[in-house]
Amino acid sequence: MSGKAVALSQVDLSLGRGPARVHVLRGISLDVAGGEAVGLVGPSGSGKSTLLMVMAGLERPDSGTVAIEGTDLGRLDEDALARFRGRRIGIVFQAFHLVPTMTALENVALPLELADKADAHARARRDLEAVGLGHRLHHYPAQLSGGEQQRVAIARAVAPDPAILVADEPTGNLDEATGRQIIDLLFALKRDRGATLVLVTHDPGLARLCDRTVRLRSGRIEEPVAA
Repeated sequence: MSGKAVALSQVDLSLGRGPARVHVLRGISLDVAGGEAVGLVGPSGSGKSTLLMVMAGLERPDSGTVAIEGTDLGRLDEDALARFRGRRIGIVFQAFHLVPTMTALENVALPLELADKADAHARARRDLEAVGLGHRLHHYPAQLSGGEQQRVAIARAVAPDPAILVADEPTGNLDEATGRQIIDLLFALKRDRGATLVLVTHDPGLARLCDRTVRLRSGRIEEPVAA
């Protein structure tokens, strides 16, 4: 992939109401090239996770533009935005966000079924095997370890073959050894599928694996530095 996968221009966003309203993002402009791996770093409360959610179309900015592969997300209504996100953006959360009443296979097949893919279960099986969980297809989240749950979440994110993967502290709930396995898996999938990867991390080792890191402080980009 080439060109701009992500293009943000003068993005501002405040969250909350009244006296509790907080100006979270302030004049954020950022381009991410297709196939690039970018780490968002900075202190807690600097706006990293919120910026990731804006890129994923899960938060709409108050002003500014967010374009993914040339599509201006601000011009899409909620239904169109959900369809676009389901096709083009894979999301990995720190807390996994698996459906507890669904098996691993059903969790991974869910976004494919929502996109009306006829081969949803076959593709879900393929991607669970790709993350080393071919033997856990019919287990529920409560029957899986934290590392296994995160592998299911990653398989779910990559199953639709998205152009862009965003990950919010993907190793934050895992021990060091399991976290390293998840990092290796994420970068291998990014490489094999030619996807763009944007992730939030407090882990300097993970940040160094990225092509570039972008540091945020108080809702602003402080300095982009080479990894």
